[in-house]
Amino acid sequence: MSRFTANSVGSQILLATLLLLLLSGCGAVQAASLPYVDLSNREPLPAAAPAEVIPLRLAVAAIISPEGTVDSYSGLAQYLGQKLHRPVELIQRRTYAEANDLIAQNAVDLAFVCTSAYVDGHESFGMELLVAPEVNGELVYYSKLIVPAASSATSIADLRGRVFAFTDPMSHSGRVYPTYLLQQLETTPEEFFSRTIFTYSHDKAIEAVAHGVADGAAVDSLVLDFALQRDPSLAERIKVIHTSPPFGIPPVVVPPQLSPRQKALLRDILLDMPNDPEGRKVLGQLGFDRFTILNDAAYNTARQVIATTGVSP
Repeated sequence: MSRFTANSVGSQILLATLLLLLLSGCGAVQAASLPYVDLSNREPLPAAAPAEVIPLRLAVAAIISPEGTVDSYSGLAQYLGQKLHRPVELIQRRTYAEANDLIAQNAVDLAFVCTSAYVDGHESFGMELLVAPEVNGELVYYSKLIVPAASSATSIADLRGRVFAFTDPMSHSGRVYPTYLLQQLETTPEEFFSRTIFTYSHDKAIEAVAHGVADGAAVDSLVLDFALQRDPSLAERIKVIHTSPPFGIPPVVVPPQLSPRQKALLRDILLDMPNDPEGRKVLGQLGFDRFTILNDAAYNTARQVIATTGVSP
């Protein structure tokens, strides 16, 4: 019995020795196969694949038609993309209210909106004013009442019983202000005009008047000036019979949820455009002198008119 036990112990010792040798050999192979990492040698991380880069979402309210928006703002979208090193997605909706909804839902990062849309968004969900465009040395614009060149009308009072083109239900120059003018006559658009239509862009409202589809319209002075520059023959087909007081220019805004760092970065890029040859080229395409800081108080005059009319989108 004792001899059997001794032999068993010897076998176990031999087996353990062989197992240790085998494990130590595997460990040596594994250690030798591990790469050496020098932590002092720091290199930048490789660029993210295009699919991993989140695009900047740029919304443009339908101040001009979709075709005009792409023509006017595609250059700015490309410029921002180059500066930010990320793609830029240009987004447009049919109405100002739909564009405001995108901003409220944080579905866009930067937006060009009309004056009334800013006033409404600022009050309802905290839409933030980032910068404003300066045009011909001014930070204001006007509502201009236009009629066909052959029309005998000299004021909105002469358009009673006629067809009138509004631009958008929320437009300050294209709906709120002409409604305000009618309130001064103690009437409403429904009572005063035989029919009203919505064109959902200022350039389409200009076309409606120029082609005799509408007997009058109120449009953004900036869009009208640009349209006349692009097509001087318009001056032979339409005429301006009334110009409003100045209102704060349609601004560039951001959603309140956007990070302070991103807001500062976008603001700096836009403000610095005049110092960059490519930036100056893009500003020229837009018809802007530059972007600048504008205080919210610049929109108080518009707020007063909106409050008087009670117009809501």
